[in-house]
Amino acid sequence: MTIIAVFSDDFILQSIWQNAIVRHLNNILPELNIIYGYEDWPATPLQFDNELKEFVGNQKDVAELVENADVVITHVAPIHRKTIDQAKNLKIIGCCRGGPVNVNINAATDRGIPVVYTPGRNAQAVVEFTLGLILSECKSISRAHTALSRGVWRGDLYRYDKAPHELQGRTIGLIGFGTIARMLVPYLKPFEMKILSYDPYVSEDIFKSYGVISTDFYDLLKNSDIVSMHARVTKETLGMMGNKEFNTMKQGAFFINTARGALVDYDALYQVLKSGHLAGAGIDTFGIEPPPLNWPLLDLENVTLTPHIGGSSRETAHRSANMIAREVSNFFKGEPLQFCINPQVLEKK
Repeated sequence: MTIIAVFSDDFILQSIWQNAIVRHLNNILPELNIIYGYEDWPATPLQFDNELKEFVGNQKDVAELVENADVVITHVAPIHRKTIDQAKNLKIIGCCRGGPVNVNINAATDRGIPVVYTPGRNAQAVVEFTLGLILSECKSISRAHTALSRGVWRGDLYRYDKAPHELQGRTIGLIGFGTIARMLVPYLKPFEMKILSYDPYVSEDIFKSYGVISTDFYDLLKNSDIVSMHARVTKETLGMMGNKEFNTMKQGAFFINTARGALVDYDALYQVLKSGHLAGAGIDTFGIEPPPLNWPLLDLENVTLTPHIGGSSRETAHRSANMIAREVSNFFKGEPLQFCINPQVLEKK
């Protein structure tokens, strides 16, 4: 009997997990016992501790459910070292995240347990959302809606001094040129935009293959009408957009962040938005989520703020579950794992 402990929530539902596991594992593991836990996400904000990031759930409750499990599958439930150490039968962990930050990878590696994850699972959703956020902010759609919902007719938005530029012929700068930025390019080209990008880890040939101009970081800031963040959070990129960088941007430019809040000094962003140096910003990710009610950016008119929903789509939920179930199936069939964060454990087996 193989025991699979699965933690569902209100995004990746238990029924979605059930369908994915049956589809990929029923013929591989005929004697299958699936036990479910539930975490109240997204209603409960993501938490952090000194071991894990971006999780929802209680360590003791999680450990109790997975104690006899052969397989643990999580989306936002925390998998601490103590949990891994107590799960004596554990053979593989699946985490439905682009980066499994809510799993103690070192603890799993110490036990020789592979951790599979789901890079790119929500890329299409983020691409579409980014384009929507660009249009909403640059065309004053959210401002007009907010005013009209309060009974204010913003006819003044048709004045020349408040009228937006068209995207056609404008320059957009993509900071980071990974999966999402590359997928965004075809959606920008119908607008006939000039596309710049800064990513020191991408070759010139790749930029050219997408019809994108590779440029220096500060040259991108100086020359872009819209700057959109697509970098991962690393020691190099942490707080990479600060006072100097925002003031380097063109007067009247727009700033878009659907990547991670830790990339940005939001106090510095507030200052350039309040002063009018930047025309506006579209923000989906924050340094603290949710931001405090007295957060200064909430008082500005020239921002469009959304509660970190860029990666949300029904397709993402199904894609995530199927990616993990497929990797677990491959593991038990002895086939290569496509998305393993600690592949060194496989070399020892």
